[in-house]
Amino acid sequence: MALFVADTPGPLASVETFTRTSAGAELNVAVGLSRLGLKVAYVSRVGKDSFGQFLCNTLQAEGIDTQYVQVDAQHPTGFMLKSCELTGDDPKIEYFRKGSAASHMGLTDNPVDTFAQVRRLHVTGISLALSDSVRELVLHMVAQARVAGVQVSFDPNLRPRLWPSQAVMVQCLNAVAAQSDLVLPGLSEGQLLTGQNTPQDIAAYYLDHGAGQVVIKLGPQGAYFATQAEQGLVPGFQVEHVVDTVGAGDGFAVGVISALLDGEPLAQAALRGNAIGARVVQFRGDCEGLPNRAQLAQALRRV
Repeated sequence: MALFVADTPGPLASVETFTRTSAGAELNVAVGLSRLGLKVAYVSRVGKDSFGQFLCNTLQAEGIDTQYVQVDAQHPTGFMLKSCELTGDDPKIEYFRKGSAASHMGLTDNPVDTFAQVRRLHVTGISLALSDSVRELVLHMVAQARVAGVQVSFDPNLRPRLWPSQAVMVQCLNAVAAQSDLVLPGLSEGQLLTGQNTPQDIAAYYLDHGAGQVVIKLGPQGAYFATQAEQGLVPGFQVEHVVDTVGAGDGFAVGVISALLDGEPLAQAALRGNAIGARVVQFRGDCEGLPNRAQLAQALRRV
């Protein structure tokens, strides 16, 4: 989506000027991985409008392959408004994405014959919630990836208001998690989805149901990681002044996924996730704090 961040604090109804940028969980992860020098392709739809052109231009400027981004002449590009919070509180967000081009994706948007060239497919629970046709596409891509031996990473990224019921949400997201090599829930998300309370029990639930690796976001307290063979806790990074909390989880995913693609062990991957998540909250906008390699090295030195 296009994102408009308020330039001044206060209720969105009172804000007169906004700064335009980009947003979307999967888009944020794509941008973050590309900035770290990884080759990334993005699957989506945008409208045939100025917002859609802006997003395509943004992706191309970030070095992301847009050959699987379709332009939909019938439906608009979604956008959102975000408030400016000076105290580090979660910002207020208003979405304008019902009936968007992205919500009309389906099996015709499937990137045919590409999985032989791919090491990892990353999906989130937001796409699964957008519509029945998008859910069908995501599930088909996950199945294709598994057949091709491609690693699947999954961030539940709960958006309960987009689902017909909590029961449907829990069933669908847990089914995808069970087919994933890497599951990246936040603690409260894991508690809601599994019915378990502790990071250890949440991780055990997903490992017992088929996931290969689980990394649970614990905010400033760090992250808990587990496989069938190992488990542990890595520390968080102290942030003196939080500017914008949105996008921290996507930055965390960037850190974990990029480290695993670099061949790092899971503990180091979780630590990198914490470092990038902590960096992201110090910048306005969803993508602005995502680092390049030099900035990542600097962030890791602050542990």
